Amino acid sequence: MNGDLRGDEVHVGGDARQRFHDARGYGYPLGGNDVALSLVEAAHLLFRGDLDDVDGKRFRAFLADREAGFTARFLVYVDLRDRGFYLVPDREPWWHEPGDGDFVVFPRGNTRRDGVVKHRVRVVDERATLPVGELGDEVLAVVDEESEITYLDVDSEAPDGDTEFDQPAGVEAVLLDDRVLVWGPPSRLHESGFYGQPLGGRAADHDALQLSLLEAAYLTAEGVLSFEDDADIEDVLARGRVGEGEHFDRRLAVYRALRDAGVVPKTGFKFGADFRTYSGVESVDDLGHSELLVRVLDTDHVFSPRDLSLDVRLAHGVRKRMVFAATDGTDDTTIRWLSVSRLTP
Repeated sequence: MNGDLRGDEVHVGGDARQRFHDARGYGYPLGGNDVALSLVEAAHLLFRGDLDDVDGKRFRAFLADREAGFTARFLVYVDLRDRGFYLVPDREPWWHEPGDGDFVVFPRGNTRRDGVVKHRVRVVDERATLPVGELGDEVLAVVDEESEITYLDVDSEAPDGDTEFDQPAGVEAVLLDDRVLVWGPPSRLHESGFYGQPLGGRAADHDALQLSLLEAAYLTAEGVLSFEDDADIEDVLARGRVGEGEHFDRRLAVYRALRDAGVVPKTGFKFGADFRTYSGVESVDDLGHSELLVRVLDTDHVFSPRDLSLDVRLAHGVRKRMVFAATDGTDDTTIRWLSVSRLTP
């Protein structure tokens, strides 16, 4: 069986509709028994020997004629087909609701006729760049230099928790260097709200509580803290910006958004992140494990697939999910959230 190249499609006649489209989900019908194949579908059928040639070119010559990036898409297509999935190009007329990706993948045993989408896949070369603003709900299929494929599941849903805390008011604090000290704090500030660390550790008498500058800035804005030395929130912000510049404002915006969503953020320094988070805190005596690692980014941040994979692997190694929060630090309601994890299709 032979195909004819028509622009970015390959048209096949004979009994192609029954053999390729109806039985195995390739292409789309042209009328009668003819079908139109995408270039990657045609390459796969040539590779399998189901299609003899396209305009006289067999698989090797057909592959050599394709544009940059085609080989990576072909490798991902073959891998997903070998895993038992039907998939189509993410564009019309193959799929009626096209997006910005490369493939629409259906659950095993389903075809496009069932209308159920399992994954929308975007193929990425290991050396590509990934602006954070261009990532959304999709699966990244990263093809490395040895043609191995890593699948990364990207979800734009914001973190959500159920921590409820009745915050005190008018708690006196002192600004000291790069932290804030609260003498004789209400016990619930740490025990229920998980703010700060007791001076001297958990075994101390809890007569003093150390707060980070982020915690202090948030609590001051909430009316919880007042300062004995006439300091105010601007002084706290200024101290934070000394060491971090604008990144302190970005971290504060993300911290505020997490707290307001019922999620408790604590430092993620030990994990190389900005925060580790707890979705529900009733008492520090019964915390459980943190669920997320959060890295705060500028809205102009550009990932490399290698760095993205590294962060995800680190989070997976400590049984957490990696979340990126992109913000300019001015408004915590416009944060772009991206949760990324390894996926085995």
